Amino acid sequence: MNHIKAIVFDMDGVLVDAREWHFLALNKALGLFGYTITLEDHETTFNGLPTRKKLEILSKNNGLPGSMHGFINDLKQKYTVELVHERCRPTFKHEFALQQLKKADYKIGLASNSINATIDLMMEKTSLKRYLDAVISAESVANGKPDPEIYLKIFETLAVNPCEVIVVEDNDNGIIAATLAGAHVLKVDSPEEVTIDRIFGFIEEIEV
Repeated sequence: MNHIKAIVFDMDGVLVDAREWHFLALNKALGLFGYTITLEDHETTFNGLPTRKKLEILSKNNGLPGSMHGFINDLKQKYTVELVHERCRPTFKHEFALQQLKKADYKIGLASNSINATIDLMMEKTSLKRYLDAVISAESVANGKPDPEIYLKIFETLAVNPCEVIVVEDNDNGIIAATLAGAHVLKVDSPEEVTIDRIFGFIEEIEV
């Protein structure tokens, strides 16, 4: 029987409904140079990837000069921060879920392809930062999701085995990463589905 000791969350699309913000921020930055991506492309090709990886794909498929990556990346982060300040708010069900997990002595982690500054700001704005025992960002690993490195690193930081962890993920890249890392994966389609009842129910299924 697997005994669950930790719950690790992705951020965008799981604890924060930020997928549209990333799309808008990236398109605003790209638009200054005459490039654009469609919402469909963002949802299928780019969803869950770090910005640097998105720009590599745009260079390969759309001819975006590699020399512009750094500048566009910095602009994208700036625009994302503006949107976070404008739109990011606490969600009671998520605060309650993390509070109950902490009360039940589960370790809580966050593993996101976002950068440290964005994670820190979003977790501050949502009032979830105080519940987190460990955070691993795209800046902490050589390879972002779908590579399992980010999850293997947070399991090590939390001092748990992969079979003792539930990862809550919403997109294919994250699910692949968590599965390759050996964790149990609870798939959600939106932050609305991240509830304490759903998490506790999944724990019960695993520990039967």
